[in-house]
Amino acid sequence: MARRRRKRYHPPGTQPGTLTAHAEAQGSPVRIRALIYDAGRVEEREVSPAEIPSLAPPEGGVLWLDVVGLSDPSVVRAIGDRFGFHPLAQEDVLNVPQRPKVEWYGDHLLVVLREVRYPEPPEQVSFFLGDRLVVSFQERPGDCFAPVRDRLQQGKGRIRSEGADFLLYSLCDAVLDSFFPTLEKLGDAVEEMEERVLVSPVPETFVAIRRIKRELLSVRHAVWPARDALNLLLIEEHALIRPGTKVFLRDCYDHTIQLMDMVETFREMASGLVDEYMSAVSNRMNEIMKVLTVIATLFIPLTFIVGLYGMNFDTKASPWNMPELTWAYGYPAVLLVMAVAAGGMLYYFRRKKWF
Repeated sequence: MARRRRKRYHPPGTQPGTLTAHAEAQGSPVRIRALIYDAGRVEEREVSPAEIPSLAPPEGGVLWLDVVGLSDPSVVRAIGDRFGFHPLAQEDVLNVPQRPKVEWYGDHLLVVLREVRYPEPPEQVSFFLGDRLVVSFQERPGDCFAPVRDRLQQGKGRIRSEGADFLLYSLCDAVLDSFFPTLEKLGDAVEEMEERVLVSPVPETFVAIRRIKRELLSVRHAVWPARDALNLLLIEEHALIRPGTKVFLRDCYDHTIQLMDMVETFREMASGLVDEYMSAVSNRMNEIMKVLTVIATLFIPLTFIVGLYGMNFDTKASPWNMPELTWAYGYPAVLLVMAVAAGGMLYYFRRKKWF
């Protein structure tokens, strides 16, 4: 999340379904991992692009094909051709970032979500759900699917005995759960920023507040449409999503509601930090102006006295022409009057609590 990226578009007039390598992933290798399981066994292995045409979901089991890296469009095309994925759905996998959504294509569906791991930039995660088949596409290595793999390997819970739709739910749930640590870190950053605003309202603090607001906005852009996408999975009837799995998908939907509440709360706090920063800067400026005003006010009578005795009237022409100039203690007396005037004004200002 430390850097921003722009959505990449095809040139105007490009044929629909054109597959182009993800610009930020060019040069990075594509890794394909196949995980085949049923109620009694689990098999996990690396798959080369040449083996894709021979892949097939096992009888009575589920095939999970996890693809990491979007630098090779031929891999996406080969998987799409093997399992009959719609060309427009394949294009959405490579043309990132897409808005989180759910698209139905007859015998399969596409689910697009975003994974946010602070402080890294958001990552698009795409899922295809078919008959006894789940295919996931990730932009870069490192994901939140490790708990799902562990449950499959160790046979924990009901994931082995359920179908591909339950695996899709588990993966979506893992993506949404990864938002909570990120929001906790951003919440801690907002609270720390509150103290910095009060203690040190410097320009660097304002820049940090703006950065946190941008990061929260990025999280909001990932969570808000995900809520609508999961709601669509709940209300649409499809043979690939069983009624029993919708109960668990409803829990995912509840997570998106909770995430939205957290995001909006932190965004309001971050917006309030801007107002607090401006108030702190204004108060600091007022304090500075108060000190300068006090200093300037102290020098007003002193400047008057010094100006009065700088007129240089001739004392020989008249005894009333500044007789203090010929007095032996004239200079110390003027200094004493100036000190008493300044001290008296300071005492008066302090009594009035003006500084």
